[in-house]
Amino acid sequence: MEDKQYEELLKKIKARQPLNTEILDEVMHSADIVSVLDEDEITDEDLKWFFSANNKEFLADVLEDADDELQSRVVHQLDYADIIKIFSYMPKDEIADILGDLPIGQRKQLLNMMKASDSRELRVLLGYRDDTAGGLMTTEYIALYQDLTMYQALAKIREIAPKTEVISTIFVLNRSRQLVGWADLRDILSADPGLTIGDIMDSHVITVDPLMDQEDVAQVVRKYDLTALAVVNRRHSLLGVITADDIMDVMVDEQTEDILHMGGVSGQEEIGGPIAVSIKRRLPWLIVNLVTAFIAASAISLFEGVIEQVVALSSIMTIISGMGGNAGSQTLSVAIRGITLGEINLKDDWKLVFKEILLGLLDGALIGLITGIIVSLRYGNAYLGVVTILAMVGNLIIAGIGGYLIPLILEKAGQDPALSSSIFLTTLTDTFGFFIFLGLAQLFLPLLT
Repeated sequence: MEDKQYEELLKKIKARQPLNTEILDEVMHSADIVSVLDEDEITDEDLKWFFSANNKEFLADVLEDADDELQSRVVHQLDYADIIKIFSYMPKDEIADILGDLPIGQRKQLLNMMKASDSRELRVLLGYRDDTAGGLMTTEYIALYQDLTMYQALAKIREIAPKTEVISTIFVLNRSRQLVGWADLRDILSADPGLTIGDIMDSHVITVDPLMDQEDVAQVVRKYDLTALAVVNRRHSLLGVITADDIMDVMVDEQTEDILHMGGVSGQEEIGGPIAVSIKRRLPWLIVNLVTAFIAASAISLFEGVIEQVVALSSIMTIISGMGGNAGSQTLSVAIRGITLGEINLKDDWKLVFKEILLGLLDGALIGLITGIIVSLRYGNAYLGVVTILAMVGNLIIAGIGGYLIPLILEKAGQDPALSSSIFLTTLTDTFGFFIFLGLAQLFLPLLT
């Protein structure tokens, strides 16, 4: 998008100038229009004018691309009649997401104003949590009976296609409305007109339960390389379909949440959010971090006499603990990725910890040797270098074990494997790093002084 177009649209909205939405739709993507509407200069009154005065089908695309906060602002500014008109051009799952964030009273009023069939579908979608397969699915898909001929099937597709999200994948039902297979639109177009849908369908259809967690749903889509995933009930009746674009959103959300959790921050916090919310989300984990810091400090206090006799230990021990933290973070990142992709779990893959032990031994020996040589030359004491090498090896082994097992244990306990793993890992590597290094220094003390 060009800056000139961006500025022109911003000025027109502020000046309430009429917009030619057909031309605007051609020159600007709806996501770019959302960026303009997100500007600080755009007031609630500006939003109300923009979404009241323009083509509702065009506005539906814009509202669909908006984030939750902007959607909420828009809906709270508009008359119910305008909202209903815009909703009529939007996918049901997107409408359900917006309605789910509204107060119950406002949600009920909007549902009561809609067509009975639309309201019924939305009430079903709203019955599921946002982070489940049922909360992700859309009811706008094409499902055909297996006994339809190609000619009948194409007629139905032409009738339904303008009102659906998924068209490339056609789901196939028996006369009891149970899902029995799927067919690709390309196969239907190229098939002999005398064949039925049942003749060309693939009966190996992948399905999920509506209560499945969204992260598990994303793994299913990735594993089977699906563009559309069927959601069925216990009778194997088709309830809805999850599309690839929704899965992409899930993956982004889960990745963001994991990154924030690794730092002890809630996924619900935003950088520009209220300071009270930030304090509420961060303070508990800072307190946990403070407690763990005292645990690490207590390891140092056990060896205060040793440090007093060999002052050089105070600077070297930070190198040992720091390298342990870095090595552990590398293992932690790989482990969390494996858990997220469903590649590892504690029950089946705990033995892989021996690989991390070996890796810690080899990396520790190499890094320790480099560090030990530098320490020996710096302080003129070869025994201090030996202590450094041994401590480095020990701490990197601990780092590998912790980085691998901590997220697996958290997952086994039913917690997010990224949930502040780094805080626990840092405590482990600091405490053991100090303890191993200073403990070895105490053993070698006559040779260090």
